[in-house]
Amino acid sequence: MNINTDGRPLWPRRRRLLLYLLAAVALGLPAGYVALAYKFVPSAWRWVERRHPALDTVGQRAVTAAGIPGDPLNLAFVGSQEDLVRALLAAGWTPADPVTLRSALRIAVDSVAHRSYPQAPVSPLFVNGRVQDLAFELPAHGDPSQRHHVRFWATGPHDALDRALWIGAATFDIGVGLSHTTGQITHHIAPDVDVERDRLVQDLQSGGGLELSWIEDFQAQRNGRNGGGDRFFTDGRLAVLEGNAPAAP
Repeated sequence: MNINTDGRPLWPRRRRLLLYLLAAVALGLPAGYVALAYKFVPSAWRWVERRHPALDTVGQRAVTAAGIPGDPLNLAFVGSQEDLVRALLAAGWTPADPVTLRSALRIAVDSVAHRSYPQAPVSPLFVNGRVQDLAFELPAHGDPSQRHHVRFWATGPHDALDRALWIGAATFDIGVGLSHTTGQITHHIAPDVDVERDRLVQDLQSGGGLELSWIEDFQAQRNGRNGGGDRFFTDGRLAVLEGNAPAAP
């Protein structure tokens, strides 16, 4: 038996040290499991799936019903429809009314009278042959001819975490007029679409719980015209928001 210099056996000290180590491991296992399963593994999956697979099939522009290239896609949300709607409502944005004869007449009358119409409809645009699934807006200056608005389309497939991707086009309407391409009555947009993208990102992030990343060079065409013939320009980046949206007030 090994003996200390003071004459005491070494084994009781080693046994205590071994017991301390076993206790530390036993206490650390639950914390390690929580950190591994709920922090590091999801983070690793998010790193692997940084570019959602649905982005390979959505294209870069929405198109009109006539097949004319429309607004550039500049925003994406990774998550469920409930999370996306909750985030938009919490940010103070309002769902747009569907396009009907009644809503079309109301927006025309309210534009002339300069009356606010917070749920004014937006025209249909298409991604992969599907009209927008969601349309939200935020009035500007109490004038229905001017508004912040965004369209979102559900896309597929899901990513490795079984999350859907919602691709969006955010623009700012500066007034009502005739389309430069068809002559129909339409809203004209402000050319700097990045300003509207960045505003919506800021609004959505104000409630917390959403992680922001950027995809560089998503848009190949940095300058162009939308389906109404309005000029636009962009830095080409796509904003991608993901995470748990806050509850709406």
